[in-house]
Amino acid sequence: MTNNSTRPKALIVVSAGTELPLTKPEGGRSITIGWFLVELAAVLAQYEDTHDFVLATPDGKLPTLDINGMALAMHGGANLGSDLMRIAMENEQYSVEEVREKNPELVARREAELALLRRHLGRMPVSPILPNTDKEVRSIREELVAGLQALPEQKWYSIEDLLTRHRDATDDFSLAGFDFMHAPGGHAPMIDFHDNPLVGELLHQLRENDVPISLICHAPVAMTAAKYRVDADGKVSVNEDHAFKGANITTVPYYGELQMLDGGYPKIPGEETRLEFFVDLVLKDAGYKVDLTEDMTEVLVIWDDTHGVLTGNGPHAVDEQTKRLNEIVQGRKSAAARS
Repeated sequence: MTNNSTRPKALIVVSAGTELPLTKPEGGRSITIGWFLVELAAVLAQYEDTHDFVLATPDGKLPTLDINGMALAMHGGANLGSDLMRIAMENEQYSVEEVREKNPELVARREAELALLRRHLGRMPVSPILPNTDKEVRSIREELVAGLQALPEQKWYSIEDLLTRHRDATDDFSLAGFDFMHAPGGHAPMIDFHDNPLVGELLHQLRENDVPISLICHAPVAMTAAKYRVDADGKVSVNEDHAFKGANITTVPYYGELQMLDGGYPKIPGEETRLEFFVDLVLKDAGYKVDLTEDMTEVLVIWDDTHGVLTGNGPHAVDEQTKRLNEIVQGRKSAAARS
């Protein structure tokens, strides 16, 4: 984080979670997952020419790219719903090469997003193939792993690192120096964003320093941690009536999650597959106003100006969320220039 750049800075917080616990089938099983590039790449593309990115995970470990998030249908933006059904049928009827030939725009977007990863995020592991992983994306994993392993490893700070430096009066680093924070989803945030005191303290510090917080897909589960504060000595306190309570947000709906668990890549073949919780339900229980769409593939992005939180309901919302984030950032810069 020590450089001579005078460019504005953006904080990118990615989950490092990999093993997602299941309640069904019984027996302490889990599935190996990661984070979704598509839910970050649009933000990187928007700001790579203007901002420096500071990278963090909750514990400072490398995040794991979820291979399932690299499926072609995930790159269709607002067309996710129709692309999922169409490409699922194409995978049954055609060869991998033919599927790609039928979807040149999706292939091009995926390649552009991988180029962004290589430029800004560096080396990281890739999640293993699951039994229901899309056929086309299975075929790219070996090459993807080899390509990422050949990259230099970037510095990923832990949240504790960020908080310590922010509180150090002798350090010129400050959370107030960021134009925004963005966190992508995938299932990984359910592991290390949920109910994590350090995540809660980071959220509060960002809000208190007037930094917009952008969370997409499963990443809004981080808001369950807002009941926590962590002081400079590491002491954790709990306040159920915290400053974020009542915020208007969106996320993945439980009925969309159920569809994935019953037939998508998380499903364990031949078994009823269930997670420990649904993100939207734990957010409601935590005191948030959670808006959902009846159609899980309909785009919904919500900016709660009072609480400084921008949320989107899945990978299909990333383009709209990036547009809205940029409006917020530019609006604040214009307001600051006028004052």
